Amino acid sequence: MGKNIVRGYNDESYPPFPSKTTLFWRRNIIWQLIRFVVLNLKIMRIIVGGHT
Repeated sequence: MGKNIVRGYNDESYPPFPSKTTLFWRRNIIWQLIRFVVLNLKIMRIIVGGHT
């Protein structure tokens, strides 16, 4: 009978930490509002295009 070997997680098992630049863009309210509007325009284009 084989023994079960328990090993700890290595660094590759964890997700990478975001950079300071990435965190800045994620937290920037103005950028988030711009992205929100752009996403909504894309969705509206799909909806309006499907109803014609």
